[in-house]
Amino acid sequence: MGYNHDFRGYTKSLRSIAPVEWRQYENTLVAYWEAAGERGATGQYVSANPRLSLFFDDMSSVAVTSGEETRQLARAIYVPAGMHLTTSFSKPLNFSHVDIHIDHGWAVQFLSTVLPRSAAMQMLDAPAERHDIADIEPLARLLVEEVRQPTRHDVFAENIANALITGVLDLKRQEAGDGNARLTGAQMRKVSRRFEAGGGQRLSTAQMAEAVNLSVSWFSLVFRNTTGMTPHQWQLNKRVDQARDLLSGSDLTVADIADRLGFSDQAHLTRSFRQIVGETPASWRRRQQQG
Repeated sequence: MGYNHDFRGYTKSLRSIAPVEWRQYENTLVAYWEAAGERGATGQYVSANPRLSLFFDDMSSVAVTSGEETRQLARAIYVPAGMHLTTSFSKPLNFSHVDIHIDHGWAVQFLSTVLPRSAAMQMLDAPAERHDIADIEPLARLLVEEVRQPTRHDVFAENIANALITGVLDLKRQEAGDGNARLTGAQMRKVSRRFEAGGGQRLSTAQMAEAVNLSVSWFSLVFRNTTGMTPHQWQLNKRVDQARDLLSGSDLTVADIADRLGFSDQAHLTRSFRQIVGETPASWRRRQQQG
């Protein structure tokens, strides 16, 4: 993974009025442009990678066409990989903008920390725009400053770029609209394997979410939608199931089983076991042996 630039642009009566300033990071390339367009100026652009453009000037006099739709150019636009974009200037205009070119594979992985992978890919395939960028424009200007005169580690600029990407794509709205989402069968198997690999020891919700590359908050929601239980409740049921297997298939004491499965002590296992099974581990074992 890593960004490889593959962008083509053809312009008429458009020119740079200052040298372009750019920096390439691990998964993005950020470029700052100052340009001037004459009346009737045009541009045609396409890239193998998705990109984000944020303009520091009013661009309403510029028309942008993608597919069969023509509209005013917004102050911030997200353009999916492979989408052809054409601009047309209705009057002379001096303007500046910052472009964030994004590695597609990394973007899928990045968004999949808060969305199901299928939803992340769907989001990256759809154009997006914002006419009001008052809340994110200071971040865009800060990113430009860091590109022009770097003062911090690259991770600083990279995280500003990440914030701008999520600000334009509006992840909060996308996630809120998918409140009934569930884990796939493959994802549940990954979570189960991760739990079983720990030998019955309790996992944190973060560790479970990491197994399927989701954020803790999103994982908690879709996990409960899928199982009807919180991650803690699901694990407790699994651990009690393992305790029953050990009670019936080994000579380990209840205290030893509690220790093996990561319960704080025998009393903790006994309370949890009674809560789920309805009797203590010792009485359950005796009944199994008698039956």
